[in-house]
Amino acid sequence: MLFGFIAPALHKEELRSTKKVVVWSYVLFMAGIIMNYLIIFPLAFRFLGTYQVSADIPNIITLESYTNLLVTLTFLMGIFFQLPILAWFLGKLGIVNSEFMKKYRRHAIVAILIIAAIITPTTDVFTLTIVSLPIYLLYELSILIVRRTGSNDSLPASFGRGS
Repeated sequence: MLFGFIAPALHKEELRSTKKVVVWSYVLFMAGIIMNYLIIFPLAFRFLGTYQVSADIPNIITLESYTNLLVTLTFLMGIFFQLPILAWFLGKLGIVNSEFMKKYRRHAIVAILIIAAIITPTTDVFTLTIVSLPIYLLYELSILIVRRTGSNDSLPASFGRGS
């Protein structure tokens, strides 16, 4: 309905680009949901189901905690899978380019690991890796997408240079 309202105001090329963005955004969001549902959530739930503080304290999982975990992780993975769309958009605006993203790759890896550690309900390295690896691969895909948009010359030469 929203698209039907906006579409008459767009030129043919804008309409085509908008349709591509909407389709790819949907595909990436669904990929994030599938990734969470098939891989991440079962691992996280298995960990939470077997985790015990002590033998005297039972681990009680309620339906509410189960659905909260499922919905939260699903939504967050869907959002994280939008990274290539965000990078493409920022590249088109000239805010980032592929060289900038390559230069700050290490910073991105640290940020990805921190974010993955926050959203991962477990404390094991295996689940952290399972969550952070797809996000890192999406970052690398974003570099390729930004390079393909041809926006490498958009940033001033001094942008991103440390003092």
